[in-house]
Amino acid sequence: MGIAETYSRGRRFAIERPFALVLAVIVVVLLGDLLRGLATGQTQFADIGTLVWDGLMRGLVIGLAGIGLSMTYSILNFANFSHGDYITAGAFSGWATTYLIAGLGRADIGALLLVGAGGSVYGGTLGIGMLSTPLAVVAGIVVSGGFAIALSLAVDRTIFKPIRNEDGITLLITSVGVAFALRYLMQFVFGSDVRGTTAQPPSLSLDFIDGTVFINAHDITLLVVASALMLGVHVLLQRTKLGKAMRAMADNKDLALITGISTERVVRATWIIGGGLTGVAGYMFILWKGTLGFNDGWLLLLLIFAAVILGGIGSIYGAIAGGLVIGLTASMSVLWIPSAFSRAAAFVVMIVILLVKPSGLFSGRATA
Repeated sequence: MGIAETYSRGRRFAIERPFALVLAVIVVVLLGDLLRGLATGQTQFADIGTLVWDGLMRGLVIGLAGIGLSMTYSILNFANFSHGDYITAGAFSGWATTYLIAGLGRADIGALLLVGAGGSVYGGTLGIGMLSTPLAVVAGIVVSGGFAIALSLAVDRTIFKPIRNEDGITLLITSVGVAFALRYLMQFVFGSDVRGTTAQPPSLSLDFIDGTVFINAHDITLLVVASALMLGVHVLLQRTKLGKAMRAMADNKDLALITGISTERVVRATWIIGGGLTGVAGYMFILWKGTLGFNDGWLLLLLIFAAVILGGIGSIYGAIAGGLVIGLTASMSVLWIPSAFSRAAAFVVMIVILLVKPSGLFSGRATA
């Protein structure tokens, strides 16, 4: 290939896809700055390792919760703004169970069920952790998923089902109302204080030339649980009749009805699967970060929406990939900007990528 042809192709690419060129320039500049920091000692390899691991953990939570949101959109055709409060509800139910099992006989049952509201009891005092109280943690994971499923089905039957044939805006606004109702009900019951939930877990150390990256048991638990559930969703969608029915309904609801698919069964399965994953994501998020508040899910919701949009609305795999990209961006961005702007950086990356690929990373493939 001659120089003239190379120049011609490069010029044509720059004209046809200017945003891709801008993205490439930004990536090169950031990598150059990172390499300069490593060369001068301003940035350590261990720091990068810590941020990458933190971003992976954050991305797994966002991706796991994003699956349920993506399924709701692709099959029920509306953006569910109460999704973030399903996360919080699952977290509170799971942690109430964990506190009760870990602290039974050591603290007042009411204080345990309220997850230590008002500082009545602390997770650190109870020694809660994956290694120290494994039964309590496992029970909490199961209950968080089960409670979120029950909540999703109850809200659907009483609120969403009667208006399911209305337009998407009606459902969206209704979901906002459900979100506020759930959030402030949880604030009323559990209090508005942010409380610590776990004892400091033991850590494994990965030694770098210039420092150490610490990985604790809660990180490993999140990695194993999230990966297993994501694999389970993949198998369900690709290998089971229910998964095929869900994909068919997401692609064309009318055609699914004609072929004899029970749409009501698919809708119910969507809430069960999405709700269960969402509740577990909420519990694992709190296990990982070690604190719990009534608006945790709401604060996480915008990042989940960003992940779902970035991955391609309606794509389960896109939600997972988008979650990882958003999580890593939010963590890694502190290498270049103040940590207070890390969430904003995640949205900037989403916008830039969508300018290059408007349909999302997975091109908006429905359900799978």
